Amino acid sequence: MKWPGKIAVIAAVALAAAGITWSIKGPPARKLLLDAATLKADEVSLRQIPKITQAGLDFPEIRKEVHAAPDVNIVTTDFEFTNKSDKPVSVIKYDAACSCMAVSIKDSKLRYAPGESGVVRTEFNMGNFSGEVDKTATLWLDGDPEDKPSLVLTVHVVIPELVSLEPKTVKWEVNEAPTPKTVHIKINHSEPIHVLSVTSTNELYTQQLKTVEDGKTYELIVTPLDVKTPSLGIMRLVTDSKIKRFQTQMAFTQVLKPRLADASK
Repeated sequence: MKWPGKIAVIAAVALAAAGITWSIKGPPARKLLLDAATLKADEVSLRQIPKITQAGLDFPEIRKEVHAAPDVNIVTTDFEFTNKSDKPVSVIKYDAACSCMAVSIKDSKLRYAPGESGVVRTEFNMGNFSGEVDKTATLWLDGDPEDKPSLVLTVHVVIPELVSLEPKTVKWEVNEAPTPKTVHIKINHSEPIHVLSVTSTNELYTQQLKTVEDGKTYELIVTPLDVKTPSLGIMRLVTDSKIKRFQTQMAFTQVLKPRLADASK
């Protein structure tokens, strides 16, 4: 008797009764694009998660994962829904938690009769964001108090870093030995990207750019000239990337008092 299989069936029945669905591993109707380096400008990668029905509106997905292409500035994500109740449902208000995201509803339609469907669209301006970020849109339906909206839709955006710096901040404590520290620069792209120059806003730090593999890896060696007093600096790296948002990168230098240095770790 294979109990794991029976347990899985019992769990599936329980989840279905609760109105929850989930994605099953296997080839989807549309190919998932998980490798950001291969994405075209108009392609994203989405991952389905449990659906939710709230106040009559049924959303198959309330959270989507989007793998943005390197050369995209705006990430557009659609959340489809259907009124599966037996009465009309109205969207009273909708908003985004960040000024970097715009929210709209298809055809500006706010009232949905039983069986009618609609789409909430979010448009996230990636700006200088990098790595992975969550951005949310909130919907208030009939009767929702201001502090208790019915729905929060989440877009989890995976933003490629064609030029990565590690660490992005190099630190020394006041009166610490002014030992050189290294920022490792890695190019995460199918095509070479060259670091053309490095400048600093603070003359109390020197920078030496070392090529490890041309167009692929570099080392930025930073040395403070004065560690007797706290100081800050910004290093600006210029590259020959064809994509504008990767043409300039920032790294930071700090000399801190011991207590502040510990707190910033």
